Amino acid sequence: MAKFNETQLAEVQRLVARYPEGKQKSALLPVLHLAQDSFGGWLSSETMDYVAELLNITPIEVYEVATFYSMYNLKPVGKYMFEVCQTGPCMLRGSDDIVAYIGEKLGIRPGETTADGMFTLKTVECLGACGYAPMMQLGKHYREHLTKEKVDAIIAECRETAAKNN
Repeated sequence: MAKFNETQLAEVQRLVARYPEGKQKSALLPVLHLAQDSFGGWLSSETMDYVAELLNITPIEVYEVATFYSMYNLKPVGKYMFEVCQTGPCMLRGSDDIVAYIGEKLGIRPGETTADGMFTLKTVECLGACGYAPMMQLGKHYREHLTKEKVDAIIAECRETAAKNN
């Protein structure tokens, strides 16, 4: 099982120190982000157990949080994760069609990753950008007013970036 290095452990301590004594559970969300970023972009059961141990809380307390929020991945994900909003405003503006189109182009369904490990398609709840529907999050960036043409350009951009970085 992977464990945090000294720098990461220092960051965990810094996060826990933000909260009053005995309230270390309050650091759970940022510690889970650190774990996900540090250990391959997803949270295994072993990783969640490790976080529970570090924060001196029960594993179920970690599982409850990790399974509730869509920002945590409970299985390996692709290098590029398309998180398409599926709530009302985006659905009214065609997000279902965008999800279907991405799935068709990449040969995957929501929750799946392409065989090459490049792309994961995920549907998520409101991303807070209703005025730009349909939209998705790709990494730390929003992609808005999606159309099939924009999706094609985004996929091509990701492939081009990946090719440059290899």
